[in-house]
Amino acid sequence: MARTVADNIIETLDRSGVRRVYGIPGDSLNGFTDALRKDQRLEWVHARHEEGAAFAASAEATLTGELAVCVGSCGPGNLHLINGLFDAQRSRVPVLAIAAHIPAAEIGSGYFQETHPEQLFVECSDFCEMVSTPAQLPRLLDIAIRTAVERRGVAVLVIPGEIFLEKEHHRQGGAPIRAIDRIVRPTDAQLQDVAAALNAAEKVTILGGAGVAGAHDAVVELAGALQAPVVHALRGKEFLEYDNPYDVGMTGLLGFSSGYRAIEKCDTLLMLGTDFPYQQFFPSKATIIQLDIRGEQIGRRTPVDVGLVGSVADTIPALLPLIDRNRSSEHLTSSREHYVKARGSLNDLAVNDGKTPIHPQYLAKLLSDHATDDAVFIPDVGSPVVWAARYLEMNGKRRLIGSFTHGSMANAVSQGVGAQASFPGRQVIAMAGDGGLAMLLGELLTLTQNALPVKIVVFNNSSLNFVELEMKAAGFVSFGTDLENPDFAALARAIGIKGDRVENPGDLDSAVREFLAHDGPALLDVVTARQELSIPPTVSAAQAKGFTLYAIRTVLSGRGDELMDLAETNVFRRLFD
Repeated sequence: MARTVADNIIETLDRSGVRRVYGIPGDSLNGFTDALRKDQRLEWVHARHEEGAAFAASAEATLTGELAVCVGSCGPGNLHLINGLFDAQRSRVPVLAIAAHIPAAEIGSGYFQETHPEQLFVECSDFCEMVSTPAQLPRLLDIAIRTAVERRGVAVLVIPGEIFLEKEHHRQGGAPIRAIDRIVRPTDAQLQDVAAALNAAEKVTILGGAGVAGAHDAVVELAGALQAPVVHALRGKEFLEYDNPYDVGMTGLLGFSSGYRAIEKCDTLLMLGTDFPYQQFFPSKATIIQLDIRGEQIGRRTPVDVGLVGSVADTIPALLPLIDRNRSSEHLTSSREHYVKARGSLNDLAVNDGKTPIHPQYLAKLLSDHATDDAVFIPDVGSPVVWAARYLEMNGKRRLIGSFTHGSMANAVSQGVGAQASFPGRQVIAMAGDGGLAMLLGELLTLTQNALPVKIVVFNNSSLNFVELEMKAAGFVSFGTDLENPDFAALARAIGIKGDRVENPGDLDSAVREFLAHDGPALLDVVTARQELSIPPTVSAAQAKGFTLYAIRTVLSGRGDELMDLAETNVFRRLFD
């Protein structure tokens, strides 16, 4: 039997290290899915929503560093991929999306389910092209894969459904397409200039992000040489926080006071592999040096005095011999003392005080304490990210991933699918918000259908909690944020997932232990405090004014009981000094 275009795609994906495909079947995909059925080299992971499939691929690419693949049928099918693909693109992870299309002869006629995917996906991809003939496919597929793995982004191939069934067009094969190893660092002259600036500085602070992956020991050594406190952005937490005597915590909207202070008090800020977006958290007066593998990101957030292009792992070993190690430790000592105090205050909040609803800090701390040493944590965007950032303990083997740049709700369970499918023996914990879980609730069925033992913790506060906080900070009375939720544990049990619900903090420790130990998918529905404030490490005058306005407006609207709940939850539980 003659080989088809679909056979060629599978062959190429397999040679490039792809092990599975995420998606939902559809008539325009029949040629491809039937080839998958016959070939069986690639696993088919059946999602219940294409957005979930794209999120799953994004998670796999994040954890493995290798190409992941998702597919969608014509029109609405591939259109549903777009949010998950935006997440992959903005997280800079390699994902190939195959977007099936209507019959080629019907394009432009307003045909059933017609869209223009070659236009729709341009903004969330580094490569997006339509295959019009079988002869185009082999070369365009190679280009798409190469672009995804080298640029670490999304590539989209739009393929009319009938082309999958066409006879393959032979093209001489090359080597399997994998990312090409390289060394990228600044020139010797540039390193000399940077070293001179660092040696002249009295108070250096390091800010590290996702780009420090694989460079933990080098960053720690550099911090020791500079006597510099190390602050991490959220995406740098898993790579910098552990085994680091110079760590002073996180800054940003989710951070706490010690990270903010270490940056504000420095005279030189060394940014390593971070595109930290919040301009208000940069120092008001300091020399800023930025090192990034992508030169276009330098100076994007704040004016930079020295910009360097290179990887952190390649650059720091070349920089270290140039650093003067005879320097004062005063800035480091002061920053560490502040960190110990701030960290202690945070830990004081993560205890069982016997009160209901349960404090989400306590739940996050228990998850950290009882999870395996190599667990993968995936928080939903919203308040679960706050508690994950502040209370999950990293150790060099654990992973913390999420929609941290794109900032999409409903990522946790779907990314859990990709994490668990690519690492079947690893503990995967989705820290779901009640709003996020409900948004793609059908992905619970993806877990049962594919026998994926993901553990889902629901931070159930019956609200769009982080949105409420934003409203309060801006001075608005909360509106439209109430969630009328079912018993998520009962719902989980109804579809074949172990489900338990906890309302009393005295029951939580044993419930978390049992939940994590379960052999299979499990959901723990925890009723948490709605009025727990996740205040940023520095509050602007506008935000302070906003909270005052919120209080006044709330009283005037007849909802003073909400203020009483807010005070009861937070008045004796201060986060910041």
